Amino acid sequence: MTVEADEWLQRFAAKLGIDPPSHDEQNLLLGLAGVAAHASERTAAPISCWLASRAGVSLVEASAAARELAAELETEP
Repeated sequence: MTVEADEWLQRFAAKLGIDPPSHDEQNLLLGLAGVAAHASERTAAPISCWLASRAGVSLVEASAAARELAAELETEP
């Protein structure tokens, strides 16, 4: 059985004993994943979100760092 993303997130968060991300947080995570996926291989997207979580920085800070790195990579030969 396949469920919609919101239901998956609700149920997975409950399994982990935490609250699911708000819609704003989801948008920030998707933005972070999008930057990582477009600046590198797609597999970097979910792992970049994991790294942001491990670093304990806000999603706004993590998104800014991802955009900064993507901009740096664009200028490299």
